[in-house]
Amino acid sequence: MRKMLTLLAVVYSASAFAQGTPLTAGDKPAARVKPHAAAMPTTPKSVAAGLLGCLSIDDGTKGRLDCYDAVVPPKPKPKAPVAKGVLECRYYKEEDDRLACFNDFAERIPKFS
Repeated sequence: MRKMLTLLAVVYSASAFAQGTPLTAGDKPAARVKPHAAAMPTTPKSVAAGLLGCLSIDDGTKGRLDCYDAVVPPKPKPKAPVAKGVLECRYYKEEDDRLACFNDFAERIPKFS
């Protein structure tokens, strides 16, 4: 019984000590870990939302193409197929063709309020 009380007192005091003082490495406080959700950058919830956000940038500019490329990263192919969906626009090698393709699909996305 006495051993169990001694063990309980040691464990309790160790946990109280650990809570009372912050961890340090030398004279600097230890690094704190951020939650996983806070570490991730904020991105649109869907491809459509990202494409609609790109429509606010002036048409025919490098900025709009960069915005589209951020939503759907380009993967140029020597012979790009005819795009039947917005994700196939990334296969166009020429920037003007890729921008026109993205604009075509982005302008057809219905805007819900």
